[in-house]
Amino acid sequence: MGVFVYSLPAACAALLAQLTQINSPAAGYRALTVPLESGQDSLAWLSAQPHRPQLWWQHRNGREQVALCGAVQRYSTLHQAELASRHLPANWRIWGANRFEAANSFFFLPRLMWRRDRSGERLTLFIASDLSLREDALAAARFLRDLLPSRPLPTMQGTLQQRLRQPEAPEWRRRVATALADIAAGEIEKVVLARTMDLVWDRPLPPEALLAASRRANPHSYQIMLRFDNDSALVCASPERLWLRQQNTLLTEALAGTVARAADPLHAHQQAQWLLEDAKNRHENALVMEDICQRLQEIVSGLEVMPVDVVRLRNLQHLRRRIRGELRNRSDARCLQRLQPTAAVAGLPRAAARAFLQRHETADRDWYAGSVGFISRQKSEFCVTLRCALFKGQSVRLYGGAGIVAGSDATLEWQETENKMAALAALLPC
Repeated sequence: MGVFVYSLPAACAALLAQLTQINSPAAGYRALTVPLESGQDSLAWLSAQPHRPQLWWQHRNGREQVALCGAVQRYSTLHQAELASRHLPANWRIWGANRFEAANSFFFLPRLMWRRDRSGERLTLFIASDLSLREDALAAARFLRDLLPSRPLPTMQGTLQQRLRQPEAPEWRRRVATALADIAAGEIEKVVLARTMDLVWDRPLPPEALLAASRRANPHSYQIMLRFDNDSALVCASPERLWLRQQNTLLTEALAGTVARAADPLHAHQQAQWLLEDAKNRHENALVMEDICQRLQEIVSGLEVMPVDVVRLRNLQHLRRRIRGELRNRSDARCLQRLQPTAAVAGLPRAAARAFLQRHETADRDWYAGSVGFISRQKSEFCVTLRCALFKGQSVRLYGGAGIVAGSDATLEWQETENKMAALAALLPC
């Protein structure tokens, strides 16, 4: 006999009925789960909901989707979230993001999770309280009653009023020349310079619509929308994993070295072969790989580096080396400290490269080149916040970076940043 599955309204009604059975006045936690009918769009449902924060996440392998709505608890650092996770069931996930400067982060234990994976679809309601489980169950019931029916995703309609680039091309060439001079002097080996493009519209654009377009246009990437509040949201289509931890096994990767990907398959293959053989790009990737291994040595044993391969995206191709090891002491906060920012988004040596950026970059990287993901006692996974757009009111800010090493050409690096920003810019109504 098959498992009975619910429509969304029936699932919410079933959860409300289960809530009436929670009467404990003591502290505690509980997860209530009902199976859902397949074929419904969790992003369209999420965009209709009044609760904040929200997070929609799809793994780059396409096998898992998660829509999160509302928060039971919030945390301002990954360290706080990790301490909280130790008191939760082993499979409960705390989700969120770290800024490039990871001291100020955004994490939350969701109130409601719609999850789709190989085992099907299900809706899970989380109840947790340090004081009274019954009181939080009452809060959860009010939350469920405020949910709204799903509706079609909004469309991206608007008139572009302003386009601001920082830096412009002349200043970019000056920064690249300064970086190359410091590299030649031996002060740094590599620095990753970033550009921003602010697009200002006559009205706020819906971040869900950009994410929906990105799902179709940018396969093989982590697809993310993190809505912080009514006025700000982050959309990301990142190809790069920062780390995956399963119990004590740690997987990370060096993703550095870039070439365009032509629409013609034969031309794209030739570009990939050139990338595999290009000394500058292989050197850039090797620098990142060696830095990751050096940073992990004190916390990981049995480090293993896989052969270099090519990651093929819609309009770009990257060199990648995967790295595996066993954590001596399980700590996601320590993994963050060791791995973010990688040399692929900051430079080498890390302290010197970051000092260079503080002197010469005027734009705040904010969430760009940070990380988004989840932690739990069993497992954690974060991607690097690349190919991202930050929505604030009527403005959308796009980011692109390029690694400057000996032999870099300012014009080619400018074009690389243009190609990276195009991953999402091409989907906006420009």
